Amino acid sequence: MTLALIPDTTVFDIAPESGGPPWRIFLYRPPGEPPAQGWPVLYYLDANAVAGTAADIMRVQAAWPLGTGIEWGVMVGIGYPVDGAYDSVRRSWDMGPPPGETYPPHTPGGPDVRTGGADAFLAFIEEELKPEIARRVAVDPARQAILGHSFGGLFVLHALLRRPQAFARWISASPAIWWEGAGIVAAAEAFIARGTPCNGRVLLLAGEYEQKLAPFQVGAPDEEKRLAGFEDSRIVDNTRLMAERLAHVPGLAPDYVFLPGETHMSVLPACMNLAIRFAFGPAK
Repeated sequence: MTLALIPDTTVFDIAPESGGPPWRIFLYRPPGEPPAQGWPVLYYLDANAVAGTAADIMRVQAAWPLGTGIEWGVMVGIGYPVDGAYDSVRRSWDMGPPPGETYPPHTPGGPDVRTGGADAFLAFIEEELKPEIARRVAVDPARQAILGHSFGGLFVLHALLRRPQAFARWISASPAIWWEGAGIVAAAEAFIARGTPCNGRVLLLAGEYEQKLAPFQVGAPDEEKRLAGFEDSRIVDNTRLMAERLAHVPGLAPDYVFLPGETHMSVLPACMNLAIRFAFGPAK
C-alpha cells in the first residue's frame, strides 16, 4: 500500500507492548519552535478517514489566528493499517465500552463484530502512545484534547468517566449513547453521584439529520428502516441530554452544538473543524 502524503504529517505504526496488531498513527507537527511549555495536542480517532482534513484545517486556519481563533498545535490521529477509511471490526472492539458483546457478521462468512475493549484502548493511549508522542515532539501535558465521532464519541465519554484527568478538553461528536442499552447513561449518573471533581471542558455535537430524514432521504427505499433507526438511537436528543447531565459534574464545563443540515456522516468534517477550534482556541 502506498500512503498519500498529508502535509506536515508523519505516519507510523505502533503495536501494544502486550502484543497484538498495531495502530496507524498520523502525527501532525506545526511549523516553528514549540512554546516553552510545549505544544497543545489533539488526539482524534478514525484518523484514516479524516487525517488529511485535519491537517488542512490546521495549516490553513492556524496561520491566521486573529481571523480564525485557532493557534498552532500538534495533532495525533489514531487509525489502522488498512486501505479504507475504517477498520470496522477493530474499531468496534477498541471503542466499545465493557462488558461488550459479540454480534453476528454483516455478510456471510464475515467476521463477528466484538465490543468491550475500550479500557485496553484507553490504557494504550495513556501509557504507551502519549509517551511515544512526547518523545517525538514537545507537548504541553496540561493542554491535551481528544475527539471521537459516533462509536468514537461514545469512547470519549467512556474515557471521561474512567480517567477524567487524562485530557483537559473532550469532544464527543454524534456519540452512540444508545449502544447496548444506553449503558453510558448509567455510568454517567454513577459518576455524578460519586461527586468526582474534574477540571476540563466538554464539547458535544450532533447534526440535524441524525434524528430525522434529510430532504434527499425522503422517499428513498430505506426510508422506513432509517426512521426506525432514528427512533432507536435518538442521537440528537441523547447528545443534548448528556450535555445537560454532565453540567452537574463539579468543575466540568459542557457545551452542546447542534449542526444544521448535517447527517451522521457529513457531520464529521464540520465536527473536526469545531474540535480544532475547541482544542487550540483561547482558554476560557
